[in-house]
Amino acid sequence: MSSMPLRIATRKSALALWQAEHVAARLRLAHPALSVELVPMSTRGDDIQDRPLAALGGKGLFLKELEIAMLDGRADIAVHSLKDVPADLEPGFSLAAVLPRADSADAFVSNAHAELASLPPGARVGTSSLRRQAQLRALRPDLQLLDLRGNLQTRLAKLDAGHYDAIILAAAGLERLGLAARIRSLLVAPDWLPAPGQAAIAVEARRGDARIAELMAPLHDDETAACTAAERAFNAGLGGSCTLPVAAHAVLGERELYLHGLVGNASTGELMRAVQSGAPEEPEALGQALAAQLLLAGADRLLSA
Repeated sequence: MSSMPLRIATRKSALALWQAEHVAARLRLAHPALSVELVPMSTRGDDIQDRPLAALGGKGLFLKELEIAMLDGRADIAVHSLKDVPADLEPGFSLAAVLPRADSADAFVSNAHAELASLPPGARVGTSSLRRQAQLRALRPDLQLLDLRGNLQTRLAKLDAGHYDAIILAAAGLERLGLAARIRSLLVAPDWLPAPGQAAIAVEARRGDARIAELMAPLHDDETAACTAAERAFNAGLGGSCTLPVAAHAVLGERELYLHGLVGNASTGELMRAVQSGAPEEPEALGQALAAQLLLAGADRLLSA
C-alpha cells in the first residue's frame, strides 16, 4: 500500500502550502514508509484578484484545477480549507478526511485600534466576505466596508500601506503562518459566527479509492467532522453557496451537538439567528433542521436580497 508515492495537489499560497505540508507530515508520521509529494497549482480563484469571489461564482473556483489534476492522474488527493469547499462536491469526489480543527474565530487586525468597538466612526474595514460584511453592518453601521482580496500576506500589506483602518481575517490562518501577533482581538461565537467549516483542513479524493481511504483514516477527527458536517448541512439547506451571507458554528456537548446559525444581509446588516441541538451521530439532520427553521422564519427574503 505504501510503496507508491502519494501526490498532494495544493494551491500555491503560503497558507495552502502550510496546510498541505501539515497533511504530508501527519501522513509520514502515520505511515513511515510512505513517500509524499506536493503538487502546487494555480487556480482561477487565485489568478483573478480584482473582483469579489461572489461575482466570480464562489469559492469552488479554488477546487476545480485540483480536481482535474486528480482525474487525470497528476495527483492522488487535494488539501483544502474546508470553508472553501462547496456544500456539494463535484460527482466522483468525496472528503477522505477532516483534520482536527484549529481556532474557528475571526480576527480583528489593525495597526492603530485594539478592537472593533474602538474604531472611529467612518473607519475603513477591509473584507470581501458577505458573511463578515453583514455582521459588521449589524454591529457598526457607520463603518466603510471595502473589498479585500489576495492571499494573507497581500491583505496584511494593504493594511500596512494605509488602505484600511482594520481588516478581518480568519484567526487560524494567521496562527498557522506564525502571524498570531497581528491579531488585536478575536470575534468569537456565539456573538460573532464564522464561516461553515472555518479553521478545519479537509482532504478531497476520488470517491471509492480504497487505498486513499486507508491512508487517511489516522488523520480523520470525528468531532471536527461532526461539527463541520452540521455547519455545512445548514449552508446546503440555505442554498449551498460559499458566497451567501451565511454563518454557522457547532459545538459538541456531553450528549448533544449544538449548532448556531445566522443569515444576514450584507447591505443592511439585518441578521436572523437561530440555535438547535441534536444527536451528534446525525449532524446533517441538525444542520438541515436549523436551515428549515430560519427559512420558515423568513430567511429566504434575506438570501434573495
